[in-house]
Amino acid sequence: MDYEEFEKAADTLGILTRTSKKDLKKKYLKLSKKFHPDSETGSHEKFQELKEAYDVLTDYMDNFQFMCDEEEFKQQFPSFTNYKNWNK
Repeated sequence: MDYEEFEKAADTLGILTRTSKKDLKKKYLKLSKKFHPDSETGSHEKFQELKEAYDVLTDYMDNFQFMCDEEEFKQQFPSFTNYKNWNK
């Protein structure tokens, strides 16, 4: 997979920013129902495009590796950066 393929997949599913795997699946199921070939608004080509985009994004999510440094942790979890102050 290259970045262009990843970007196209995100555009196909309307992913604009960070999303969880659960939210991605909900969006995919909603769109796949809308474009299923057996529905009125269905299209075999669009349905296949959605499936391929979903596969690309879930593959990326399943294989993404986090860097285990403090800066990345703070970016991923900004609410935890001041956890020591919670008990004060």
